[in-house]
Amino acid sequence: QVQLVESGGGLVQAGGSLRLSCAVSGRTIRSYDMGWFRQAPGKEDKYVAAISYRTDNTDNADAVKGRFTISRDNAKNTVYLQMNSLKPEDTGVYYCAAGVGTFSNWGQGTQVTVSS
Repeated sequence: QVQLVESGGGLVQAGGSLRLSCAVSGRTIRSYDMGWFRQAPGKEDKYVAAISYRTDNTDNADAVKGRFTISRDNAKNTVYLQMNSLKPEDTGVYYCAAGVGTFSNWGQGTQVTVSS
């Protein structure tokens, strides 16, 4: 059974930085596409970033381009989301997801709150 556990969320002022981690157990991330999504209060999940297991190519949503970076450490079986220049609109619960073709495994989420 694959388990994803996010950590690293918290309260930060606008302009600050946070690094989220997603530790994966039960399967190597070498065989998974990995992604980050977020859910703002009262809104649906929104895609943030993803990294391909085949090519290590990354992709970011337009709203976070130039500010957020997704990366993976295969030795630690962990995926990261480095978030810089945070804005109040980045506030939400951030979820890590894993899968091939579709994201079928999800973590429980970590709260990020950006104050103005």
